Amino acid sequence: MKLKDFTYRLPDELIAQSPLKNRLGSRLLVVNRDTGVHIDEQFSQLQHYLKSGDVLVLNDTAVLPARLIGEKSDTGAVIEVLLLKSEPNDVWECLVKKAKKVKVGTRVVFGDSALVAECIEVLDEGLRRFKMHYEGVFYELLDKLGEMPLPPYIHEKLDDQDRYQTVYRKHKGSAAAPTAGLHFTEAYLARLKAQGIDIVTVTLHVGLGTFRPVSVENVKEHKMHEEYYTVTQEAAEAIQKAKQENRRIVAVGTTSMRTLETVAKLHGKVTEDSGFSDLFIYPGFEFKVVDALLTNFHLPESTLLMLVSAFASKSIIFDAYQHAIDEKYRFFSFGDAMFLTK
Repeated sequence: MKLKDFTYRLPDELIAQSPLKNRLGSRLLVVNRDTGVHIDEQFSQLQHYLKSGDVLVLNDTAVLPARLIGEKSDTGAVIEVLLLKSEPNDVWECLVKKAKKVKVGTRVVFGDSALVAECIEVLDEGLRRFKMHYEGVFYELLDKLGEMPLPPYIHEKLDDQDRYQTVYRKHKGSAAAPTAGLHFTEAYLARLKAQGIDIVTVTLHVGLGTFRPVSVENVKEHKMHEEYYTVTQEAAEAIQKAKQENRRIVAVGTTSMRTLETVAKLHGKVTEDSGFSDLFIYPGFEFKVVDALLTNFHLPESTLLMLVSAFASKSIIFDAYQHAIDEKYRFFSFGDAMFLTK
């Protein structure tokens, strides 16, 4: 299975640069993952493709303003740091631009020394561990100093920071948004509940594992970076009950799917659990939990494109993507959605 097998050509003008004013305003491509038959819809019509008893699984992570721009304390060189994973004792694993300039002992200063990051370990692929020095509450300081870590293919400034957050976010910790959830409003979720659809939440803090490019030609050699997840007892029981009753589990986003499939792979079923997932889903993977997936359109040669190609088939996904390109759907984080179902 080669990396080049998962590439496609996308016109730059189809990369959504900003969110729509109305969260429900996106388009929705409904794809039968067995037959490949697809239907052009509006996202607001998703309710017609869900039915009473379905369990909608949301990832309730919240995006941190995790992009920090600072200066080396000795030379004044500008250093960009992306917070990825919180560890004990104010230590963070971070992705660093111009990482070669950051060695053990390097101190990066942010906001007139309100925050100082001291490098304590050099890791591979531009990663560093920093000990954070500050006074007060770290997350309050981060709200003042940090920026939303928008993907590099988005070049326009985001006027409303909340538009890179889901309306149901709860637990801070992500370096990127679970973008399939950006389409929902509180009112629409209430409408789905009234329709008899169960809604449960899990947590996966989106980090480097979700968006790191694949750099090896043989896809199976790619190693995912770990991301922290939590499944509560309440969520696990609701999902297991639905599985026993042959009701559908509908994952909102690839992060929700990876969380559920991680736990099922570890324990044979969905159960209360927390830990770090490095699950890499590519064609040939055996799904144990999820029956339908709501997701956005993904980058060429990405692990997320490989995941959806495993859930349907590569031919069905690439046919659907070509249709979306022909019909000028909007792609990636602020783009339109696709619903893979049977």
